Amino acid sequence: MYYLSELMTKEVINIGDGTCYGFIEDLEVDLSTGRIAKIITKDNKKNSLLFSSNESYEIPLKEIKKIGDDVILIEKENEKKVENN
Repeated sequence: MYYLSELMTKEVINIGDGTCYGFIEDLEVDLSTGRIAKIITKDNKKNSLLFSSNESYEIPLKEIKKIGDDVILIEKENEKKVENN
């Protein structure tokens, strides 16, 4: 079992192409089952000195392949970006 605070310190990496999806920002819970349906990651990488990328990604739980000591390995089927306001 993991606490959310532990998971938020692990970087999310796609094993297919090595893409980094940042760190877990939020969870989507299925209220009918009480289970986690998706993790939401936020990429806080800086694109330049002044601007940063604040893209978020929704990753269904079935795409998580391994939770390690430092990273969470996923295998993306279809990438879905979430618009931030």
